[in-house]
Amino acid sequence: MKLELEQIAQWCGAGITVGHAEQGHGPATGYSIDTRTIAPGDLFFAIRGDVYDAHDFVPAALKKGARAAVVAKTHLTRMLIEAHQHTLLVVDDPLIAMQTLATAVRRHWGKRVIGVTGSAGKTTTKEAIATVLSAKFRVLRSQGNLNNHFGVPLQLLRLQPEDEIAVIETGMSHAGEIALLARIAAPEWGVVTNVGNAHAENFADGITGIARAKYELIAGLHGQHRVAFLNADDRYVGQFGRDFVGRVVCFGTDVRAIVRAENIEDLGADGTRFEVSVDGQKVDVHLALLGRHNITNALAAISVGLEAGMALEACAAALGELRPDSRRGEMQSYMGASIINDCYNSNPEALRSMITTLASIPATRRILVAGEMLELGPEAVALHRACGEAAAKAGIDIIAGVRGNGQAIVDGAKAEGAEAVFLSDALEAGAWLKRTLREGDVVLLKASRGVKLERALESLKDLPSAEQSPDHSEKGPAPK
Repeated sequence: MKLELEQIAQWCGAGITVGHAEQGHGPATGYSIDTRTIAPGDLFFAIRGDVYDAHDFVPAALKKGARAAVVAKTHLTRMLIEAHQHTLLVVDDPLIAMQTLATAVRRHWGKRVIGVTGSAGKTTTKEAIATVLSAKFRVLRSQGNLNNHFGVPLQLLRLQPEDEIAVIETGMSHAGEIALLARIAAPEWGVVTNVGNAHAENFADGITGIARAKYELIAGLHGQHRVAFLNADDRYVGQFGRDFVGRVVCFGTDVRAIVRAENIEDLGADGTRFEVSVDGQKVDVHLALLGRHNITNALAAISVGLEAGMALEACAAALGELRPDSRRGEMQSYMGASIINDCYNSNPEALRSMITTLASIPATRRILVAGEMLELGPEAVALHRACGEAAAKAGIDIIAGVRGNGQAIVDGAKAEGAEAVFLSDALEAGAWLKRTLREGDVVLLKASRGVKLERALESLKDLPSAEQSPDHSEKGPAPK
């Protein structure tokens, strides 16, 4: 949202040090925490992260045409020297200032925000919801997976007066983080996909604590027309409506689901086809996304669309246009072999779902290349081993574990009699793939982001070069 600097200062409690440079005049036309992607007219927030202090990059931001920079009082003397003649907004903490401004912008905009969370599938669900709603409304959706205390404010600052609905992804790695995001975004509607073991190492009480953290979105819903959209097939999420004061819409295959999938047909590489049933009305849906687990994401989108006043047929038609994002189940080819690039992230539940998908695709050989899954806590080895066992039992022909606890995947697979190999990193995995792949093979690549498994594809010359892992800002690690 375009805002004059004086309005920004008022909403986030900043003092203004006015320079004489041309950039300091006129509204801020965008907002940034990263000089690598900053555009002329942006307001730059000098946020201190785990790796970088963005005050070091203020001169570069202003040189690239930033309208002004939001800086901490503790750095003001230095900034007055290094950002000579430029406009500075001076605050106690630039991160809190950005969050405060985003909160004010969201309230000023005043329309419906839909929050989306879950241990797996939340980005795909966010995209599915936005795709369905876009058939009728002007929708702002979170870009990529910018879903943490940096990313959510930046997404809200993109709101425009003409936007009718915002679909915002909310992530977490610790308790309390989603509650904070809910206070900033003030969602009226909340969607929860599932509860799994992602980030288990940060919860002493394991998956129960993770469930409580996901429930923070439902507990944080605002307004008089609060609606909780819940996956009835998940044993934790299915219970989230018990104490909720508001409307509950359940989706899934369970008989309790209001929006229910029936007659599911797995089409392998062509996705899935199913019938969605709502109050006796039924319509066919062809989903191009790989794997049955994506049916849950599609049902969430249909549930939201119906609640927003759309016809069931319109929701189904919109989902037919949905395609996988980069590194999220996209199909590629190499010398007659098919590669499922699902490298973006992984956890045990998501990996097992994709193993089922891989097993359903006709192939000369089915190959799994699974990197280690991070932040799983004390159960990490057992969870990796169980995935290896599951892959072997599903009939996967060759199973490769990559890096660290990838060894436990290999051990589990070998214990069930499967052919399995351990590879030390993504580059070794790429070399192994180049030696191993044959015409007619289908291979699935899946791992946590830290493994950077997409680099394994770079050695396969017939494939487009895999994108290097992005670092979303100078604050340090990317959002989860």
